[in-house]
Amino acid sequence: MTSSDPQPTPARPTSSAAADAVFRRALRDMLLLLAVLSVLGVGVGALVAGSAGVWGALIGVGLALVFSGTTVLSMLRTSGSTPQAMAGVVMGAWLAKVIVVIVVLAVLRGLDFYDRTVLAIVLILGVLGSALLDYRAVTNGRVPYVEPADRGPDGASA
Repeated sequence: MTSSDPQPTPARPTSSAAADAVFRRALRDMLLLLAVLSVLGVGVGALVAGSAGVWGALIGVGLALVFSGTTVLSMLRTSGSTPQAMAGVVMGAWLAKVIVVIVVLAVLRGLDFYDRTVLAIVLILGVLGSALLDYRAVTNGRVPYVEPADRGPDGASA
């Protein structure tokens, strides 16, 4: 091999930029879904159950945001971290959101200012819709396994 022969490009682990793009898309799509669900849920809730339906829809959207948003934000914040750090943050966020949802539902249990059916339907639609959008973002995301090393101005590896 002579010095003018091109050298193979060494592979290195992928940067988190491609993964960040996937997580940002998932977050954007989830927020858009919840905005649409807020408008539709409040409208339908008002028609079906009056002000109690409005409150049920708003609480359902809020819980869906907490439940779905914490996972995406955790992944986005830790995408450049080690797998162990990412797993720790995601599991901690999961535990925190489950506790928040349980506490909110326990507090709301004895109250009657909201419609439980509207809350349940909006919450289910928000969480399942968000999960499907997350799945779509991940399966359509273009995250390479490895990226070639950076090349200098003359085309040689840096």
